[in-house]
Amino acid sequence: MRETLALLFDSAHPSASVETIRRRDLRDDDVALDVWFCGVCASDLHAIEHAHSHDTPLVPGHEMTGRVSAVGPGVSDLRPGDLVAVGNIVDSCGECEECRAGLENYCRHFPTPTYGGTDRRDGTVTCGGWSGEMVARSRFVHRLPAGLDAAAAAPLMCAGVTVWEPLRNYAVGRGSRVGVVGLGGLGHLAIRFAVALGAHVTVFTTSPTKVDAASALGAHDVVVSSDTASMQARGRTLDLVVDTGSGSHDPSPYLDTLRIGATMCVLGIAERIDVSSFSLRWGRHQLTGSGTGSVRSTREMLAFAADHAITAEVELLPASAHEEAQRRLRASDVRWRFVLDLRTLGRDRSS
Repeated sequence: MRETLALLFDSAHPSASVETIRRRDLRDDDVALDVWFCGVCASDLHAIEHAHSHDTPLVPGHEMTGRVSAVGPGVSDLRPGDLVAVGNIVDSCGECEECRAGLENYCRHFPTPTYGGTDRRDGTVTCGGWSGEMVARSRFVHRLPAGLDAAAAAPLMCAGVTVWEPLRNYAVGRGSRVGVVGLGGLGHLAIRFAVALGAHVTVFTTSPTKVDAASALGAHDVVVSSDTASMQARGRTLDLVVDTGSGSHDPSPYLDTLRIGATMCVLGIAERIDVSSFSLRWGRHQLTGSGTGSVRSTREMLAFAADHAITAEVELLPASAHEEAQRRLRASDVRWRFVLDLRTLGRDRSS
């Protein structure tokens, strides 16, 4: 077994401790990578909040970049020294209708998450990227295109591909009119991708202080959603709304901005959504959701990001500052994504 340091959360520790964990020996189709950078996502916070109620230790982190250190004998497309990226899926059954169609993210038998999941072959619990090394099936390890900064590209593997999926699924392109609800880790990348695809982008935010920031990211129109008159003025103007809001909220005002038959896609983590049936019926609107991306979609996203120089705006912190990142993310004090430098892990054992 391979050993590496990791930020470990469990019932025995009030906060994370730097511990040695074991990674599996390489299988025929495995890749080992030295993790350089890993993002801090809202879903990490959710998992950490529940870590102390479970017996199984937790190593968070599911949007990472790093350098290949070793490959299994059956791997031919990657080799030591390559820069790569790993997202929030590290395996799927490969046999169901969805997997055969290249939709591993919707695997009928559930894709294996990067952390907190169960390895399909040996039953061990998967551990994420807040660690010094990662081992994963080569199919779910993606080459990082030249020109993308490794730290700023890490959030593309979760936030980036999450917003990319609906933009491509609903054929956003030149002339499309897209609304983005929320300006954070997902929202700022939704703006950049939609603008690069040729869309006219309207951002809806609850915070007047974010108006200038949205414009600076490329948004053509910014609306403070509490302004009823401004919301009504955008009625039936948009082809797609991507909702990146993380809290429970009423989607009805945003549904009303859609053209007849258009779609609103929910991406953020919200325990509950209450919607007026009238907002759905009034314009034959569709309310749907989307998760992470497939292998094919992830690689398409990375190539597009490289071609258009798109990365996340990040604040890079040493691994020892993970508690600061968690605290500030809970307070929405981030612009627009925290990334931990895992190369610093273990330099201070009290990380």
